[in-house]
Amino acid sequence: MRETAAERWSRRIVLTLLAGFVLVPLYVMVSSAIKPLQDVQGAFTWWPRRPTLQAFVDMWSTVPLGRYLLNSLLVASVAAIFSVSVAIFAAYAVSRYRFRGRQVFSVTVLSTQMFPGILFLLPLFLIYVNLGNATGIALYASRTGLIITYLTFSLPFSIWMLVGYFDSIPRGLDEAAQVDGAGPLRTLFQVVLPAAVPGVVAVTVYAFMTAWGEVLFASVLTNEDSRTLAVGLQGYSTQFNVYWNQVMAASLVVSVPVVAGFLALQRYFVAGLTAGAVK
Repeated sequence: MRETAAERWSRRIVLTLLAGFVLVPLYVMVSSAIKPLQDVQGAFTWWPRRPTLQAFVDMWSTVPLGRYLLNSLLVASVAAIFSVSVAIFAAYAVSRYRFRGRQVFSVTVLSTQMFPGILFLLPLFLIYVNLGNATGIALYASRTGLIITYLTFSLPFSIWMLVGYFDSIPRGLDEAAQVDGAGPLRTLFQVVLPAAVPGVVAVTVYAFMTAWGEVLFASVLTNEDSRTLAVGLQGYSTQFNVYWNQVMAASLVVSVPVVAGFLALQRYFVAGLTAGAVK
């Protein structure tokens, strides 16, 4: 069907509004990051009168941003890797095998997403503290405890997503591999997983981003040494001042690796999310 003039202009207006909704806040962040603190705290101006990059230098010494960045990368990466690794085996079993309790397991996995995270905060806190007192295993205020916490929340949704993606892969591939003498593990790693790369990438990105931007659990279950970026950025707000230019500069810097990785994997991410939508 040929697009009418009204549809064309409507599309242009909507896309322009959406672009402005995204680009205007980004421009404010960039312009505030290259302003002196006095200019940021004064009357707002669209263009910096005295542009400077000093905020990008000072942000590393005002708070231990490097340690927060390392903690976030480590916690998010390990949580995503473990989540995807376990979800692959669980989703493959649910997708390819019929066993007693399969439907109950699937419903239970999906139903865990209905509960808000605040319900689990106090129980996890008590478990980590009591476990540390009883056994000496330091899970509270540690990166290991935070990884386990994020794993418990990203794993159910990861399993659910991969089950849907594995269901979209023809079972004839499994049967052909079995005819050639391949066992279940060989079929999974050599036949199914190569065809499921977009779905695995989508789940990995989801698990990573869930851990990267999480604030609630990171603010309670960490200390100064294990604190992540999502909580550490609050350090730019002190009792006497708020370093807004450094907040904006730090936000831009720590967003670069995440945005770059997302853009590099975008085609896999979109393909993974839309898998199974059309049969």
